[in-house]
Amino acid sequence: MKKNMGTIDVAVRIVIALLFIVLYATNVVTGALGIILIILAVVFILTGIFRFCPLYIPFNINTGKKEEKKPE
Repeated sequence: MKKNMGTIDVAVRIVIALLFIVLYATNVVTGALGIILIILAVVFILTGIFRFCPLYIPFNINTGKKEEKKPE
């Protein structure tokens, strides 16, 4: 699994996940939408921890640092 997420991308995902959790915990969002937000929060946290987003692969997106090739 090659990392394809940068630091800003990870931070944004974690902040959004925490927002979703707070909205659900304070009963601002309930029912089916609340469950969906909790599932999204878990996905955002996991992708942030592993710095890998499977949805970036088909679109060839990489928000991480570009790897420099070492001279031979």
